[in-house]
Amino acid sequence: MVSELGASTQVEGAQEALYAYWAGLRRGGRLPSRADIRPCEIKSFLPMLSLTEVSGDSRFRIRLAGTGLFGVYGAEITGRTLPEVYAGAAAEYWRRELGAIVSDRQPAIGVHSLGWRGAPHLSVLWMRLPLAVNGEDVDMILGYDVVLGGERSGGFLSGIRAA
Repeated sequence: MVSELGASTQVEGAQEALYAYWAGLRRGGRLPSRADIRPCEIKSFLPMLSLTEVSGDSRFRIRLAGTGLFGVYGAEITGRTLPEVYAGAAAEYWRRELGAIVSDRQPAIGVHSLGWRGAPHLSVLWMRLPLAVNGEDVDMILGYDVVLGGERSGGFLSGIRAA
């Protein structure tokens, strides 16, 4: 699918590598947990990674946002809820996408325009991977975003921030 979107081979390979890492953490069909993720094993992804916490009432809070995401969102998003990060239709888009990941317990990939941020010429190619402490009920979602359409679509910054 990434190739169909015209994304670079580098982006496609990065998503495949992160997905393979996540899939390798599964045991007997059970979802991996946040504790299974070893940041030292996925260093190159850290700037564009996020961890979104899922609460029982289907609320989502970004618990961790790599430093590369600051440029995508134009602000620090660590610790914020969806309505604090996105406005209107964009918030509903993410509520719907993340809700489907929680209910289906399956990874998802997509493209979302940054038009809501005043940059309709840019899009975020995203991947979301479900995590579950008990192996079944999604309580965290690992995200990986890459900007398409700009000069920095393959560029990464270093570091990671936690809430």
